[in-house]
Amino acid sequence: MRSQRMMPVPKQLDELFEPKPESRLRIYAYSIADDAHSGLLKVGQTTKDVGARVAQQVKTAAIQNYEIVLDEPADRHDGTTFSDHEVRARLKQKGFKNPTLEWMECTLDDVRTAIAELRSGQVFGGTHHADFLMRAEQQAAVDKTFGYYQSRWSEDSDAVPEFLWNAKMRFGKTFTTYQLAKKLDARRVLVVTFKPAVEDAWEADLKNHIDFDGWQYISKATGGDPASVDSEHPLVFFGSFQDLMGRDAAGNFKAKHQWLTELSWDLVVFDEYHFGAWRDAAKELFEGEDEKAKKKATDDEFGADLEKFAEEREEQGLDEDAFVPIKANAYLYLSGTPFKVLNEGRFIEEQIFNWTYTDEQRAKAEFTRQHPDLPNPYASLPEMRLLTYQMPDELLAIASQGEFDEFDLNAFFEAKGTGADAEFVHKDDVQKWLDIIRGNYAPTQVDALKAGQRPPFPYSDTRLLPYLQHSLWMLPYRASCDAMKNLLSEPHNVFWHDYTVVNVSAPGVGVGLAALPPVRDAIGNGHDTKTITLTVGKLTTGVTVPQWSSILILRNLQAPETYFQAAFRVQSPWTIRNPEGDDPSRTEILKPVCFVFDFAPTRALRQISEYGRGLAPENPNPERAVEELVSFLPVLAYDGSHMTQVDAAGILDIAMSGTSATLLARKWESAVLVNVDNLTLKKIMSSEAAMNAVMNIEGFRALGSAVFETVVNKSEAVSKTKKAKGDDITPGEKKELSAEEKEYKSKRKQIQEKLIKFATRIPAFMYLTDYRENTLYDVITKIEPDLFQAVTGLTVDDFNLLVGLGVFNAGHMNQAVFAFRRYEDASLSYTGIESHEGLRHYGLYDTVVAVES
Repeated sequence: MRSQRMMPVPKQLDELFEPKPESRLRIYAYSIADDAHSGLLKVGQTTKDVGARVAQQVKTAAIQNYEIVLDEPADRHDGTTFSDHEVRARLKQKGFKNPTLEWMECTLDDVRTAIAELRSGQVFGGTHHADFLMRAEQQAAVDKTFGYYQSRWSEDSDAVPEFLWNAKMRFGKTFTTYQLAKKLDARRVLVVTFKPAVEDAWEADLKNHIDFDGWQYISKATGGDPASVDSEHPLVFFGSFQDLMGRDAAGNFKAKHQWLTELSWDLVVFDEYHFGAWRDAAKELFEGEDEKAKKKATDDEFGADLEKFAEEREEQGLDEDAFVPIKANAYLYLSGTPFKVLNEGRFIEEQIFNWTYTDEQRAKAEFTRQHPDLPNPYASLPEMRLLTYQMPDELLAIASQGEFDEFDLNAFFEAKGTGADAEFVHKDDVQKWLDIIRGNYAPTQVDALKAGQRPPFPYSDTRLLPYLQHSLWMLPYRASCDAMKNLLSEPHNVFWHDYTVVNVSAPGVGVGLAALPPVRDAIGNGHDTKTITLTVGKLTTGVTVPQWSSILILRNLQAPETYFQAAFRVQSPWTIRNPEGDDPSRTEILKPVCFVFDFAPTRALRQISEYGRGLAPENPNPERAVEELVSFLPVLAYDGSHMTQVDAAGILDIAMSGTSATLLARKWESAVLVNVDNLTLKKIMSSEAAMNAVMNIEGFRALGSAVFETVVNKSEAVSKTKKAKGDDITPGEKKELSAEEKEYKSKRKQIQEKLIKFATRIPAFMYLTDYRENTLYDVITKIEPDLFQAVTGLTVDDFNLLVGLGVFNAGHMNQAVFAFRRYEDASLSYTGIESHEGLRHYGLYDTVVAVES
């Protein structure tokens, strides 16, 4: 009988697919807050939860005053691991003591550096320990810029390409710039800034990240002899616009910077570029600094230099950067608010990388949607809210001015005297304003009772008060800051006595980063204190105070660059890492949103309108651009009785509510609508079709086609002669123009005037057409070419050609077209006439937020 073999019993499916053990070796470090362990860190490893493992260790000794400061994976990119023994051994090799068992006498950065070395297989100087990778948008910026540089060099090996990063605060411009330099294999990098306070970030990023180990950093602050630089390692030199622009008594470039001219720089970076390119923005930037700095921003020397460079650029097609007499292979421009340069059309789309507030907040929302279980890298970046308030009529009567009779913050908060003697000119009314923002002003309380709801005034609404624990108040003058500090301290203002008031515009307070210590001292940990920081302009760019959660705009700011640079100060993340002391990977967000409070509503909404359009220069429809912005930056307006959220159409209506026929005429007579620099004139000369088109514009036949060649040749000849002679303008000195200069400047002016005269015909065409044009594209593509030619004297195709060549500034014309159409619609709507069938009317200005009388 055949013996039977025992057959194995088949396993169930769940037995065949056993769960894979999840185990990962981790290195941890913790400290104990007592004298015996002062300056020591316990460095260990575990595959368990670090918090649980450390709790086991300290439990036996009944220790409670410990903090876990490090919790990192102990694996390399190739899958191998390293142990806590190797970490301690590496620390001992670097000279750190190991007094007992697993305890090391070192800092947290020292441990991180040792881990970074073991992970990468490299040895780093100093405390290079950061090893994070670029975010997707940072990588995109590097790739696009590198690609553009390469394309230009392949076309012309002598080309010096330029690129603009329109990237807001917290994009990580310094780290990403260094990554670009690394990809370029740059050996010499020159960083020039218009705001020296940003140096902190440039130095820290270079010295902390492992990718830049061995790189050399020199600046005025760090010192160092350029002659002793190691040529084998990359060099970064950081300099300020003010220092590098300085001249000696003879008007020559400073001798101490002569070495800069002797090197060939692989990459020249202009940081905070928006401040340097335009004199008005530079003035706003420096207001409130000490007298020396303020003088530099406003006196003849500073102004003459900027005007000189602007003139050179206009006449010769040169850049504002021509003041640096250096040899450069490529330029990179960094700015969070480069609106003027974008409108100017200096950079085309392929030369621009955009990362705006809207992009950031969109990425934040999309990451949460796509990866709900992962830590959001954008989570700590607060969403902004803008709240505007119309003041009562009795206060409006105190200070209203201008073409639109707007509330004048500078006049309202004007003060006289200095220090303890400073006092507001309208002290009683400023006191009423203080009562209003606390919700204690009787007339507004009566209005609230009638309306049936209490409006959210900043220092009275319980939802807002936590965000006003640490705030920044931006005032118009130094005397205003002194007067505000005095008023808040008066005995009857008991409410404000809980706040420590720091006046950073007071005499003796440092400039730039030097003004930060008193603010940080007053804030402390931010939890047990309440502060108000008073400033005119200090600390509104290039600095970070995490605890600031709100800003009160109490001065007139015309430039959106300055307005939003200041506003973004309160968008800095405020987080607590490792809040319980047992999980270094955990982060608690203390500031999910932040607030901007403005008391000149029309001006504030005009800033939002301009900023929204500036964020999306590629979107010719202003309403769409503003609509996207306010989806992430809600705007609420208080009209004296109700607080209402305002949409994009309402913002544009309010922002343009003061538009008059006179103002519209000025828009169409503005020199910014046309470009007559040498580069543009050369484009016309090189195109037969463009030359024929220009000759059809009224007045050009009388000038003759040779006028373009005359202007270009003579201006370039004069420029070459000046350079050959070293003919430079001493600061403050004015020189007589030569006959050649007078001639080409006069002819250039005539060309400009003829082009502007043509531009003034476009509104007449729009008024006569049956179509609604919101953008220049609409003007060009609407189907009435005969009417366009009859009104303007130019065919639509010819006009389109000239726009494409940059003869007409499309960005500024888009704004003028849109403003004209809204003005026309509003005018006809008022009379009961609908200008176009199906025209959308916006009644928000009249029915929701009539914010200004």
